[in-house]
Amino acid sequence: MSFQGYVDSSLIATGNIDKAAIFSGVGDSVWGTSTGFSATPQELQSIIEGLSDAGPLHDNGLYLNGQKYLVTSADRKSLQAKKDHEGVYVFKTNQALILAHSPEGVAHEAAASVTKQLGDYLTGMGQ
Repeated sequence: MSFQGYVDSSLIATGNIDKAAIFSGVGDSVWGTSTGFSATPQELQSIIEGLSDAGPLHDNGLYLNGQKYLVTSADRKSLQAKKDHEGVYVFKTNQALILAHSPEGVAHEAAASVTKQLGDYLTGMGQ
């Protein structure tokens, strides 16, 4: 399956994610994206750096599509952030960076789970 297929069928089609993208692990190319999703190179770099050291993201927030989100959890493979009732979920595989957004009305746990499942699958496939 193409990375665009993963965005469409493994994230958007679940109903838990409304916008998502898969980038190269260093954030220099888009491998698949949904309509309405965007991230600047600076936002991607901040997210990638936050996977190694989440301190600045905890202090300053995570920015995506120009919107600021409060980081609620972070480790070397994943980040979760929220703004009001919306959420952002990041998962780093061996070669890819998955970014997903959930709209108001979706449980954060469900959206995080969908993102992690795809991340674990891609990691298992060597991606």
